[in-house]
Amino acid sequence: MDEFVKTVVTPKIISVSELNRKAKSILEEGIPKLWIEGEISNLARPASGHIYFSLKDQTAQIRCAWFKQRQNQITNNIHNGTKMLALGRISLYEPRGEYQFIIEKLELAGEGDLKRKYEKLKAKLSDEGFFSPESKLALPALPNKIGIVTSPSGAAIRDVLSILKRRFPMVPVIIFPTAVQGDAAASQIKNAIILANNRADCDLLILTRGGGSIEDLWPFNEEIVAREIFASRIPIISAVGHETDVTIADFVADYRAPTPSGAAEIAVPHQHEWIKMFTNNEVKLGSLITGTINNYHQTLDWTHKRLSQSSPQMSVKRQIEQSINLKKALISTMKHKLITLNHRLDQQSFRYTQSSPKHIIQQQILKLERLTQRIINKNNELINTNRNQLQLLAKTLHNVSPLGTLDRGYSIVSALESKKILTNANQVELKSKLEIMLAKGKIIASVESKES
Repeated sequence: MDEFVKTVVTPKIISVSELNRKAKSILEEGIPKLWIEGEISNLARPASGHIYFSLKDQTAQIRCAWFKQRQNQITNNIHNGTKMLALGRISLYEPRGEYQFIIEKLELAGEGDLKRKYEKLKAKLSDEGFFSPESKLALPALPNKIGIVTSPSGAAIRDVLSILKRRFPMVPVIIFPTAVQGDAAASQIKNAIILANNRADCDLLILTRGGGSIEDLWPFNEEIVAREIFASRIPIISAVGHETDVTIADFVADYRAPTPSGAAEIAVPHQHEWIKMFTNNEVKLGSLITGTINNYHQTLDWTHKRLSQSSPQMSVKRQIEQSINLKKALISTMKHKLITLNHRLDQQSFRYTQSSPKHIIQQQILKLERLTQRIINKNNELINTNRNQLQLLAKTLHNVSPLGTLDRGYSIVSALESKKILTNANQVELKSKLEIMLAKGKIIASVESKES
């Protein structure tokens, strides 16, 4: 009977930590970085600076973590119920085994497309020269009438009218009502600018509305509005939204104000400044009139004086004074002429003395003596120079002459009979006679031995 052996396979057992670690690795490596869209709920902002919330849609939700070091943008616009786009990656929080989305970038849903559309139109209009400073119209110092293109029921119109009334209430205002948000707003804004230009009774337009989201402000980023602003013959101040809101209309307009109130302050000067200017001009005009009157008085006094000086008595008196002055001038001229003649006489006398034969001979003798002395000095100098050169040459010649060599202890050896100078020991025989010339005297010697 066959014996059946049952083999029991023991399953591999792992810890919860290992399981979560494997799950985290699978999630992070298997799903690439991606964008997700959802509505924020369960928003939490702990003291660490990290932000935790859930993104949900109609049927599901996912936990999200936006760590402080990744928050490179303003986070004040993040609230429960806000629909957002999030860029990040899937991960798993191992200690609690929670599946979560690690966020790297967060923006309002729909805002990204609008921003890209905004930047594309901005670049296009910039290339066409819509933002060029040369195309901007100058604002009038004091408008005759101001046109306001805005919603007649918004807060912006109340702010603008309040500031205009406070600063310069005498300037009339006309409102061109239009929608400032929604699908029809861009066309209405365009038509309002066209109407203002056709009426031609305003010399300044203010295009304005209050703050809002990028969607709310989008009509002011439409190309048809930008092109109508650029084509306007009336200068336009753009004051759309708050100071941080920048629209295409702001770039194209002739001047951008940070707020609707700011546009009103730019549009008109303060009435007190103009009253002060009128007062100053009144003072200047009064001073000018007073100065003119004083000038006429002075002219009248001068004319009266000229008439009084034209009487016969004054004429005779002037002629007597003139005769006295002429007499003084004649005496002074004669004295000056006499001094000039004396000076010229002295000059002529000096020239005659200089040109006499005696003086010329004396000058020639002095010149001859100077030349003789120069010749003597030159000869002495030449003799000394030649003597020094001769001594130097003699010394040099002595140093290179055989005698100079002998003076340094050397001698000249020659065969006594042939007088041939010896330079090699093989040139002599034993017992032959040698003549040795020294610096002083000679020696006759006999060869006793020699070495090569």
